[in-house]
Amino acid sequence: MLRKVVLLAIPGVAPFEFGVVCEAFGIDRSEHGGPVFEFSIAAAEPGPVRTSLGYDMVITEGLEAAADADLIAVPAHVVDAPVHPAIVQVLQDAVARGAWIISICSGAFTLARAGVLTGRSATTHWMHADRLAREFPEITVDPDVLFVEDGRIITSAGTAAGIDACLHLIRSELGAAAANVVARRMVVPPQRSGGQAQYIANPIPVSRSDSFAEVTDWMLRHLDQELPIDELARRALMSSRTFARRFKADLGTTPAAWLNRQRLLRAQHLLEESDLGLDAVAAESGFGTAAVMRHHFGKSLNTTPAAYRRTFSLRATA
Repeated sequence: MLRKVVLLAIPGVAPFEFGVVCEAFGIDRSEHGGPVFEFSIAAAEPGPVRTSLGYDMVITEGLEAAADADLIAVPAHVVDAPVHPAIVQVLQDAVARGAWIISICSGAFTLARAGVLTGRSATTHWMHADRLAREFPEITVDPDVLFVEDGRIITSAGTAAGIDACLHLIRSELGAAAANVVARRMVVPPQRSGGQAQYIANPIPVSRSDSFAEVTDWMLRHLDQELPIDELARRALMSSRTFARRFKADLGTTPAAWLNRQRLLRAQHLLEESDLGLDAVAAESGFGTAAVMRHHFGKSLNTTPAAYRRTFSLRATA
């Protein structure tokens, strides 16, 4: 159970990403039915910690606070910031005892330098992704996603993606209702594309341009229909071959994979928020039958629609 959260204050820390963790885990939301965490901020050397904007924060707790934390959070910081040996030890100990670790933006560099990302997949801000991959070739770096969960380590992309990662972790550990309360107080969507990362590790890449915006919007409005590539290409005023090639180049995946992903997201949404039967959910999301939907859930999420509903239904958690 996620109860004790410790946020590390590292020299050169970025105030916004630092504040994201404080906002997600440091506020008592019990009056609204939300979670309450034992939250603290710790530094390798208590005292003034200089931020990336040039002012100091005074941190009074040392790293002993992290010894039994359920989650250790590493916010963004100046990329070249050295890693204190005590922080390396804290992160390695956290992995050894099965605690969660989450990094936001360039915080992934601290995890990498501590050795806890070796052999894992991870992400960071797109501006730093090439450097992370170059300096740590033993890490599989994905620059096109909001966050990546590998084991009990979550790395997120820049700035607002840290919010998505924090909400994902709350949702995973405490359920959809708890995540929704936090999201509502933060005035952000409770679940952006990427879903539950223990089921879907990588969100669909963000389009690099708006050249397919019209056709993908149309696809989303007609997920319950047959959408052959010839029809999609016609709407995009391209040949089928050109459409498939340019779609993959622009969105990072094939039209069929993109369509299946969106249908899966639609089905997840309906299972969470509606009372529709499985056949109706399958029809509404474009899978056609419950058996086909079950196949895709098993292949992509390693679960069944019924089990997913039992776990994440907002009506059940309410």
